[in-house]
Amino acid sequence: MRICLISNLYPPNVLGGAEVSVKKVSEELAKRGHEVIVITTPFGENNVETINGVKIYQVKPLNLYEIYHHPNQSMFIKPLWHIIDLWNPFNEKNIRKILKSENPDIVHVHNFKGLSLSSFAPAKSLGIPLVFTAHDYSLICMRANLLNSSGEICKNPSSLCKIYNQIQKYLVKNKVDLLISPSEFVINKLKSEGLFKDVKSKKIPLGIDFKSKEKIEKDYSLINILYVGNLGEHKGVHFLLKAFKNINNRNIRLDIVGKGLYREKLELMSENDNRIKFYDFLEGEELIKMYRNANLTVVPSIWYDNSPMVIYESFSCRTPVIGSRIGGIPELIEDGFNGFLFEAGNVNELQQLLENLIDSPEILKKLEQGTYETVQKYTIDKHIKRLEKEYQKLVK
Repeated sequence: MRICLISNLYPPNVLGGAEVSVKKVSEELAKRGHEVIVITTPFGENNVETINGVKIYQVKPLNLYEIYHHPNQSMFIKPLWHIIDLWNPFNEKNIRKILKSENPDIVHVHNFKGLSLSSFAPAKSLGIPLVFTAHDYSLICMRANLLNSSGEICKNPSSLCKIYNQIQKYLVKNKVDLLISPSEFVINKLKSEGLFKDVKSKKIPLGIDFKSKEKIEKDYSLINILYVGNLGEHKGVHFLLKAFKNINNRNIRLDIVGKGLYREKLELMSENDNRIKFYDFLEGEELIKMYRNANLTVVPSIWYDNSPMVIYESFSCRTPVIGSRIGGIPELIEDGFNGFLFEAGNVNELQQLLENLIDSPEILKKLEQGTYETVQKYTIDKHIKRLEKEYQKLVK
């Protein structure tokens, strides 16, 4: 098949797990003999180049700035950027031109902010089946995370947000043939807001490149706790720091890996505690080494997290996960089998869980076996086969 994936970002431009997943899926599809095209925003000097068998078009959007620079922009500029990004005819023209030239059998849209909702239109008008993977809540929230300005779950959107979301619903209506998401929670949330009610949906968990069957030997003399991900307030790292600092034990360590606007505040919170260490964004073998050395990974999100790749990665290194009982996280973590769940934002509950596991290496060893059994369900091979099956249905 000739498959075109549309993603607002593509490595090395990374703001979250979605673009990393898109790269891995693109390259795996290419390895299986498919002709794969990716349309994304600029990350290099060439407008078109082939990397690891994937032909990549870099389309420069006509807007105030590119999506990769969005987190660092002023709160006064962002609303105007979002309005322009609702429907960008310049991007639509470029994408239509590429699709006409490449003539793919299927178009698969991932995160679209920065390429605008106009990126959905060309496939429909050219009669090409369109798949959309929802990695977040961009279609029902300008912030994409369903949090208000106070960092809490938004239960009463402003009038401006309601109007913006209604426009988005109108622009995406009748454009999508198949809705995919790694979690049932996200699918249900979008449909409860009136989106994709008559569109077929399919939960397809993310895929991890898991090959090793060797038993990873852990050290329990120093319990190593790990956080990996964006350092934004919605990720709840400040709750993890509070819980950790309340634990009076010198034989524990907390490694925080990632970047984000909240990092400076988090570093201030951790002052005078030499058990805590911050790392910049890591990937590849460096990141795998962090997971392998860890005894526990913590995912303390306070937003409706979809299906964090961090959990899959941690499981692949036989490292149990403590995660918030929110969004799609409970679909991956089974209490007492491969980790534990706690109420999002509940510092006391998180602290108690950490203390119990720090004092109980035998429980950690049991959880490690659970992670190994769990990750067998989420291999990249199974993910690709599920995708191919859905593509073939649409193409036929």
